[in-house]
Amino acid sequence: MVRRDSGLYGYERALSRRGLGPVAGVDEAGRGACAGPLVVAAVVLGGRIDGLDDSKLLTASRRESLYERITATAEAVSVVVIPPGEIDTRGLHRSNIGGMRRAVARLPCHPGYVLTDGFPVPGLPAPSLGVWKGDQVAACIAAASIVAKVTRDEMMVALHERHPRYGFAVHKGYGTAGHRRALSAYGPCPDHRFSFSTVARSGAGEVMGENEVGAGAV
Repeated sequence: MVRRDSGLYGYERALSRRGLGPVAGVDEAGRGACAGPLVVAAVVLGGRIDGLDDSKLLTASRRESLYERITATAEAVSVVVIPPGEIDTRGLHRSNIGGMRRAVARLPCHPGYVLTDGFPVPGLPAPSLGVWKGDQVAACIAAASIVAKVTRDEMMVALHERHPRYGFAVHKGYGTAGHRRALSAYGPCPDHRFSFSTVARSGAGEVMGENEVGAGAV
């Protein structure tokens, strides 16, 4: 057991003292979006990084700065990108679980223990624990959340160049009012998740092709 007030590095310290290091943290970005990929990251930190926090609580510039420090100093980083079509076929939760397993398996070092954000993940290659609000209480999970978020945001900006009328660079694929208006006006594009109700309800529009030309962000 680890006290919730033991600091962001409390889990890593406690596990390492028991010979269960190195400790990998795993988190995802894009779970609640209705467009774009789900991105899962696994991180084994190489040392303390000041300023780590849940990626959702940081500004974009702060996330990018921490991303550079994490990728430059971490012992190991692994990223798995799960496209919308796979999410539609397998389901969101199964895709997320599978992505976490793959991210850990692809780490260049073998972790002695794995901490996952929010819920337990069966089938990992090491003992593991699901940590409630893990990106706010465990440094390695916070680092993974930043890597996943920055990676996905960059991908959504690139998708905006292909499908500018949806405003992906602004809302990153989440179901904002502007995104819903664009879906209602134009229908979904190939990078939407067709199994999501927000997209399914937009139904009337045609699926836009790769050469879509739009009028800019919504």
